[in-house]
Amino acid sequence: MSRPDLNPALEFLHCPTPDAWLAAVPTHLDVLLIDHANCEKKAASTAVSLLYKYIDQAELLDKMSRLAREELRHFEQVLELMRSEQIIYKHLSPARYAQQLHSLVRKQEPEKLVDLLILGAVVEARSCERFVRLLEILPERIGELYRQLVHSEARHFQDYLSLAQSIAGENIDDRIESFLSKDAILITTPDPDFRFHSGVPG
Repeated sequence: MSRPDLNPALEFLHCPTPDAWLAAVPTHLDVLLIDHANCEKKAASTAVSLLYKYIDQAELLDKMSRLAREELRHFEQVLELMRSEQIIYKHLSPARYAQQLHSLVRKQEPEKLVDLLILGAVVEARSCERFVRLLEILPERIGELYRQLVHSEARHFQDYLSLAQSIAGENIDDRIESFLSKDAILITTPDPDFRFHSGVPG
């Protein structure tokens, strides 16, 4: 299986996925796919939530509407893959990753919206990076889906980032740096739970 070319989403992040996380995937494949389904569902829900709350943002409405549809389609594709692998969809406890990134979001507007969009960009970029890494080890019957998703996740990252920059109307490099630094810590430090966005298995 050919590996997709590196793209701006991968270059955006501070660090790659540790090899130790990748090495844990074969023995946690059911958890990986279940949590991936949860991530796609949550991504669609987040996009719809932004549609409802920020109706005065025309560009955001257009991009989030498209993104929500794509994320739900990805959710369906993961479910199909799980069924083909005879993996039962069950509840998982929440990962620390999204919760701790969300703790950085400011409370006041428009700073809150800017931070939510930066958060979306970082999560989508990390998802894209993980898809590429997973292609190194997954059997083709599973990895084919991840190969298909790389480019859409990279586009979602760019959509979130461009919206954040446009709405802020000022330099937001420091805010982006805060989220990227947190992402790097969460990805490279020991994590008690294996999840799609978890850190080093602890």
